[in-house]
Amino acid sequence: MDDTRRLRVSDGGYFLEDLSVGMSASYARTVTEADLVLFAGISGDHNPIHMDERYAAKTHFGGRIVHGMLSASFLSTAIASKLPGPGTIYLKQNLTFRAPVRIGDTVEAQVTVMDIIREKARVVLKTVCQVDDTVVIDGDALVMVPARS
Repeated sequence: MDDTRRLRVSDGGYFLEDLSVGMSASYARTVTEADLVLFAGISGDHNPIHMDERYAAKTHFGGRIVHGMLSASFLSTAIASKLPGPGTIYLKQNLTFRAPVRIGDTVEAQVTVMDIIREKARVVLKTVCQVDDTVVIDGDALVMVPARS
């Protein structure tokens, strides 16, 4: 194995040539109040469904929910840090929000290689976020992956 590959593996990622259909990786994080407040500040999304318990209690959710895009951002973490890993560039992401995430929930973001388009250095990933056994987000992504050569 060459030195470049060893450095790459220590970063937790893969070159295009090392990927195969079916490979999978995940990242999990428990969402805190601080995460929600910081995300609202960074994104500018201060929707009361996220920020105001009295307001949110009157909705069909019965209380505050986490920003969907905060939960979806954990997919980006799984892609950039695990599979394919460092150097990967997002090109496209489709998301369907299936169920709410609440403060204190642990979101597990999983990515699975579904197709490899080697001549274009592109990879299609199935993307899913779950809280326990409940799928909260599903979709797919197209990413550009660095090649060894």
